[in-house]
Amino acid sequence: MMSYLNELLFGYYPYLAGAVFLLGSLVRFDRDQYTWRSGSSQLLRAKNMRLASNLFHVGILMLFVGHFIGLLTPPVVYHALGLSTSGKQLLAVAAGGIFGVMTLVGLGMLLHRRMTDPRIRANSSKSDVFILWLLLAQLILGLFTLPISLAHSDGSTMLLLAEWAQRIVTFRGGAADLVADVNILFKLHLFLGITIFLVFPFTRLVHIWSAPVWYMGRPYQVVRQRYAR
Repeated sequence: MMSYLNELLFGYYPYLAGAVFLLGSLVRFDRDQYTWRSGSSQLLRAKNMRLASNLFHVGILMLFVGHFIGLLTPPVVYHALGLSTSGKQLLAVAAGGIFGVMTLVGLGMLLHRRMTDPRIRANSSKSDVFILWLLLAQLILGLFTLPISLAHSDGSTMLLLAEWAQRIVTFRGGAADLVADVNILFKLHLFLGITIFLVFPFTRLVHIWSAPVWYMGRPYQVVRQRYAR
């Protein structure tokens, strides 16, 4: 039973979540573009908003980049750069701790204002509240895994998790077997991470697709043209 559940959660569920993530985002953009926005509440209360938003966005962006590179980079690549497996794990724990705490502070401030300010709460959808709590749970789980990672300084668990991720994205079999015996906190962290991809199209997180990286090169916008009399 446990083997079947492990295969379901870490072998099949990632592909279900990935399909919903991509197709759901495409359908929402095609059919409901009016909701394709971050829905900022800054106009309702600006106090501490900039600090909270910057801490959260910078922290979570760095965590995402760190996870992306850390999980999908084959060992041969960072070994060629002179970084050992244990050194990579120590670097990951240090960076994860710094940016994890940064994200936790920012997210805590954002969640507090959304839950305690009557105007912001009244203008919040159920998905707004749900995704913040889900991100908080995922973040706390991630921080709890750091001491466990330090206890395995050889990086063995990190290698298993990285191989799992690489097998999933390259559609190779046997991925679920790799994480069958890892600590339950890592499994919960993986499960919630996959779930975030599953619910992504139904929340304000879709605005990530519209990251304004093209702003730096865009021409000036003409708001009103003055005509000569």
